[in-house]
Amino acid sequence: MKIVVDFDACESNAVCMSIAPDIFEVREDNFLYILDEHPPESRRAEVQEAVDMCPRAAISIQEDD
Repeated sequence: MKIVVDFDACESNAVCMSIAPDIFEVREDNFLYILDEHPPESRRAEVQEAVDMCPRAAISIQEDD
C-alpha cells in the first residue's frame, strides 16, 4: 500500500500523527510529512484509522501494483 496525501486539503492538524506517529509527523514548520510512504501491510489498520479520522479527508491509501 502507498499513503497519498492531498496537501492542498491538509490542514496539518496532526490527527494522523496522534494515530501513527512513526508514519505521520507534523513538524514545527506546521507541515505534514509522511515518514513511511509504503508501510508494511501489518500497519494497514492504523493507516486506515488515520484515513478515516482525517477531518479534511486529505489522506488515502493507494494499492501498490
